[in-house]
Amino acid sequence: MRQRIVAIVQARTGSTRLPGKVLLPILGEPMLVHVMRRTGRARLVDEVVLATTTLAEDDRLAALADDNGWPISRGSATDLLRRYADAARSARADAVVRITSDCPLIDPELIDATIDVFTKASADYASNALEPRTFPRGLDVEVVSRVALEAADRDDVDPASREHATPYIRRHPERFVQARLDAENDASDQRWTVDTPEDLELVRRIYSAVGNEPFGWRDALRVAKAHPDWSALNRHVVQKEVPALDSRATT
Repeated sequence: MRQRIVAIVQARTGSTRLPGKVLLPILGEPMLVHVMRRTGRARLVDEVVLATTTLAEDDRLAALADDNGWPISRGSATDLLRRYADAARSARADAVVRITSDCPLIDPELIDATIDVFTKASADYASNALEPRTFPRGLDVEVVSRVALEAADRDDVDPASREHATPYIRRHPERFVQARLDAENDASDQRWTVDTPEDLELVRRIYSAVGNEPFGWRDALRVAKAHPDWSALNRHVVQKEVPALDSRATT
């Protein structure tokens, strides 16, 4: 029987470096709308769910979900792992595609390709963003079985790890079968995630150059390569660190 695969897009308005970024406009529409729409184009995804927090400040995201008819799940602002596990249970997912709402260039083709790798490898976890990276930052896709997600939710006792949802799973390859998707050519020098005003300006320029929907990540890459001064806009931005994938005890 085919697995029920649900994409869960995490979003909140309380980002520190660019507050309310998921509601900022790109070609006249909130960034979150672009992310949800592009994720929804993945052929192998059965449903797309917005996972936000129970904080009052995120009522705006709940209202946007209502306006657009998106399924929504609300949970902890700090325990992202629990938020994902709860959303997966609510959506009756057999496997979850993790998408972050600050990646407006997310490509449905890469979502499908990562799901395909996950399925063919009978994996517990698959991603196109494992180190060493080969895709631009901002195209990150993670696929995780609900069994693995619930195991991590049960066993991970590190708050710093839980805040990022999947480090526990990636830290334990002896327990969880893992698979990766690599780009044909290394494009990891590109930064397309939105965490700062400079990131947003770059993405807005790419959107303006390629037009609105639909377009793929290769179209965006061609534009970025043709305008190296654009990529220089956010070259200085340092990505926030995720807890190290070390062998410290988490059980």
